Amino acid sequence: MATVMQKIKDIEDEMARTQKNKATAHHLGLLKAKLAKLRRELLTPTSKGGGGGGGEGFDVTKSGDSRVGLVGFPSVGKSTLLNKLTGTFSEVASYEFTTLTCIPGVITYRGAKIQLLDLPGIIEGAKDGKGRGRQVISTARTCNCILIVLDAIKPITHKRLIEKELEGFGIRLNKQPPNLTFRKKDKGGINFTSTVTNTNLDLDTVKAICSEYRIHNADITLRYDATADDLIDVIEGSRIYMPCIYVINKIDQITLEELEILDKLPHYCPVSAHLEWNLDGLLEKIWEYLNLTRIYTKPKGMNPDYEDPVILSSKKRTVEDFCERIHKDMVKQFKYALVWGSSAKHKPQRVGKEHELEDE
Repeated sequence: MATVMQKIKDIEDEMARTQKNKATAHHLGLLKAKLAKLRRELLTPTSKGGGGGGGEGFDVTKSGDSRVGLVGFPSVGKSTLLNKLTGTFSEVASYEFTTLTCIPGVITYRGAKIQLLDLPGIIEGAKDGKGRGRQVISTARTCNCILIVLDAIKPITHKRLIEKELEGFGIRLNKQPPNLTFRKKDKGGINFTSTVTNTNLDLDTVKAICSEYRIHNADITLRYDATADDLIDVIEGSRIYMPCIYVINKIDQITLEELEILDKLPHYCPVSAHLEWNLDGLLEKIWEYLNLTRIYTKPKGMNPDYEDPVILSSKKRTVEDFCERIHKDMVKQFKYALVWGSSAKHKPQRVGKEHELEDE
């Protein structure tokens, strides 16, 4: 493991020394590709020796309709937040590293059950295997949304450090997957086309990155001004794109002027877990970022059951997805569905399994 760590450090040092300009873009692209491969090795060690398991997370069974992870440095108030939101007990103390394993809790909000995970504090260097960082981040990868909990009285640079740790593990926060097509083929070399003017990538850089992955024949099409990092993300294929909310805790200890500045920043939510300030605002934001769809079932000749909705992700909300959510065999016997509400043209409307359902 130490050798992989040393290689990562050497490459990072070389990247820091290299000036960024057109002449060095090709060299930097190659270094970034090497770095991405080494990081993947850290996550999934190939040795069968006593080097410890791969990037396994904490053993917490996934429950509820969605999963939200609390990530942050030690002693920022993650456990207090979990206790107040879910009523689950997670030990709270004023010293660091009070939580040493993953504590789950459940929030019931607007009919949905949201599992909240209090993950142990991250330390700098977690992405390189320090502390229990690898377990923390492997569990964070299974979440549908991440809450990065920050202390209002600590420097805002902590935000950047946590982002760096998560990005090192292939979690991309509040980003969309790169809009580029990458297709391997058997022969014909590297074909590189772009529909826009490119300032970051040229054919040489693309070829260098591909050869690092031993890819010699591929078609690559860009639809926007992509960077070397974007191309590496697509080749690696294991990146997770996830919504993230920055929860600024302990706002009772800062001035009103500071709070007003924080309130204007995107993806931010100021709270005081201890005094229970703005926890409703946080729940509202979590709901918005999870982007869930609630579907109510209606037994024949009776009123709809508004107490217990079936919860679907907004990306998968066709009638077929709804059937899958209830039981795998339901789709096989499916003939048609009767739908009421905003997705129906008339009430009720007979629809097939491709029909997209709206919230409520």
